[in-house]
Amino acid sequence: MDTSPALDASRPPDAARLDELAAAKYLLFTTHRKNGTPVPTPVWVARDGDALVFTTVTRTGKVKRLRNRSDVLVGPSDIRGTLLGEQVPATAVLDPGRAPAYRKLLRRKYGLLCAIALTANVLRFGKGGTIGVRVTLN
Repeated sequence: MDTSPALDASRPPDAARLDELAAAKYLLFTTHRKNGTPVPTPVWVARDGDALVFTTVTRTGKVKRLRNRSDVLVGPSDIRGTLLGEQVPATAVLDPGRAPAYRKLLRRKYGLLCAIALTANVLRFGKGGTIGVRVTLN
């Protein structure tokens, strides 16, 4: 008998969807340019309460796009960004003060490889060179 949270009928659909996305190895995080063109990017993601979180380098295009527009699409994917399920609408906010906490959550989920990558980003760009992103499902 499968008792995964995504199939538990007693849980609200949003909670089940959040569980499913948080369990995914990668999340296809799709932002939009000012002209509406979607820009998908696979990211590592962890769960923080009722939200999904990740960190990224402050100077990336996705940060620039999020400053202009907070509506995004999220769905499970592989490392290359191949969608492995349905994308759902969400809202993403930049959360610079929580980046260290988000890094801890990501290291806990992904282990040594993630710890190395996140440490390299902090060493290369400084503590202010990375930013937290908090995603809530709509």
